[in-house]
Amino acid sequence: MDILRAPVLCESKPTVVSERPEVVKPLVSLVVPAYNEASIVAKHLGEICHQMELLEHEYRWEMVVVNDGSTDETGALAEAFARGRNNIHVLHHRKNFGLGEAFRTALNYCRGDYIVTLDMDLSYSPDHIAKLLRAITKTNVKIVVASPYMDGGKISNVPWLRRQLSIWANRFLSLASKGRLSTLTGMVRAYDGKFLRSLNLRATGMEINPEIVYKATLLGAELQEIPAHLDWHFAKAKGDKRKSSMRLLRHTLSVLLSGFLFRPVMFFLVPGFGLLLFAVYVNGWMLVHFFNHYQSLGQYSWFFSRASAAVSAAYNEFPHTFIVGGLASMLAIQLISLGILALQSKSYFEEIFYLGTNLYRAMNEKGREEDE
Repeated sequence: MDILRAPVLCESKPTVVSERPEVVKPLVSLVVPAYNEASIVAKHLGEICHQMELLEHEYRWEMVVVNDGSTDETGALAEAFARGRNNIHVLHHRKNFGLGEAFRTALNYCRGDYIVTLDMDLSYSPDHIAKLLRAITKTNVKIVVASPYMDGGKISNVPWLRRQLSIWANRFLSLASKGRLSTLTGMVRAYDGKFLRSLNLRATGMEINPEIVYKATLLGAELQEIPAHLDWHFAKAKGDKRKSSMRLLRHTLSVLLSGFLFRPVMFFLVPGFGLLLFAVYVNGWMLVHFFNHYQSLGQYSWFFSRASAAVSAAYNEFPHTFIVGGLASMLAIQLISLGILALQSKSYFEEIFYLGTNLYRAMNEKGREEDE
């Protein structure tokens, strides 16, 4: 039989009210995707944790490791490392979905005021975390990018071909984005957590990095970059040679697509007007040949007969002028027309995206209020 006991009243002690209320330190969420990194996962997670322990006087922190369908022991080793650590969480994909999907999985789990994304290979050393956080807390921008391609940045131990492809891809995207950033493909960044979680992201692969920049600029967000050191030698033990696992053709296509999203004018209107100028030049020579023959055909008294004979004579003498001029004119008109349609579609997309983002934010805020 249960016995109900009367509550015991204890003498309360006076509550000491601090004159200085304790300031809650901001929470930092580290997002670290991993795919087949069994040889380095434990060592590099340890280095990241050590770096964050040095920053614990300024921040609270958590780490979300996404095992993106690894076929080796990456997932098990990450779980073993996280065991006994309450602020390290390991999430698993059944198969390799790509960087973008890994980011979205992590974002659904992160709670941080700031989100820092890192590569498991630590090609950017962990001390970049402090630099990124210092920049975003000082400036209150929405995104801070670690950039090896800006003034003060540095690249080491990257193979020449891979280095050139990366440099030119980022130059192309920088031109497409009107020079806002010099590095758009890099994943080592710090984000305003609330802002990043409000974005509806679609990319599944590495193209998610330019996508985030593109959608942030549509919303008028402020972005900043800091000099960084990209060092592939740091990512592996001494004596190892790192090989790029990037599918270059796929990455090239994704870069071109990202550039198109930023500025479709570069793909249609610029080449269209270039072809139009070329067509004007070629067709100008065609008219010169026509008038030369027209003047020499004085035996024709009727204008249309004389003009028809002049065209026929000019074509027989310079057929390539007519063919090239005609094709260039048609292509120029088509490209300019497609460019106008692309600009119109981009304008519609930006309007829909802006409205959709506001609706998405409102729904998230309503859902959080209901949960509370």
